[in-house]
Amino acid sequence: MLKRIGFIGAGKMAQAMIEGIVKANGVTKDNIMASAATERTLKAVSEKYGILGSLNNKDVARFADILILAVKPDQHAGIINEIKNEINQGTIIVTIAAGITLGDIERLFGLQVKSVRTMPNTPSLVGEGMSALCPNKYITEEELMAVEQLFQSFGQTERLEENLMDAVPSISGSSPAYVYMLIEAMADGGVRHGIPRDKAYRLAAQAVLGAAKMVLETGRHPGELKDQVCTPGGATIEAVATLESKQFRGAIIAAMESCTSKVKILG
Repeated sequence: MLKRIGFIGAGKMAQAMIEGIVKANGVTKDNIMASAATERTLKAVSEKYGILGSLNNKDVARFADILILAVKPDQHAGIINEIKNEINQGTIIVTIAAGITLGDIERLFGLQVKSVRTMPNTPSLVGEGMSALCPNKYITEEELMAVEQLFQSFGQTERLEENLMDAVPSISGSSPAYVYMLIEAMADGGVRHGIPRDKAYRLAAQAVLGAAKMVLETGRHPGELKDQVCTPGGATIEAVATLESKQFRGAIIAAMESCTSKVKILG
């Protein structure tokens, strides 16, 4: 990829994406620039990843062919007002914030800007990200493929219609937090019965990783894979029955509903 990549904002999500891009060697470090609100953050990010940096958002806007707005939803209006006269013709604006629509971006820039609405997640840091993408009508197929290629350097991508994008944070954007809670709880259960904590975390995390790969690589329904683990009268079906009695699946679905509702409020 020969395009220059700019990040306005250098928080946790931006750093996860930058690390994934750098590790993949898909973009040279001198073709990546990020801005940050403080000298301390900028220095830390520039030194850690070896990329270009600036405290001035306009520098990044002028530099980038693909400009990623890695800021909170309520910061978009101010940032866009600051840079809207600095972007190059043909610059692709990429948003990663929950609730910010393609219409919002076009309205804030006040012109027919090329933009892609995305929702990545923090496992991008280890090359296992999952990102949903939705382009506006000004993006060509070639340009969308360039953005996809960038996001695929740190994980997998899926194209979605924009009316589905508000539901994405609950299923892939925010869901790593649910999984970390599950791993922590599983490890606590192991520690309760004498397994050392470091070993308990490793056992639990690898089990979750393996189960996820089974779903992705076999293409089998998760219910079918669950059934294969549950022998009649065994320990696993006993555990499943307990989870059902505690409304395990209902709690997950309820959490996703609350997440999606908050996304709509943020937008």
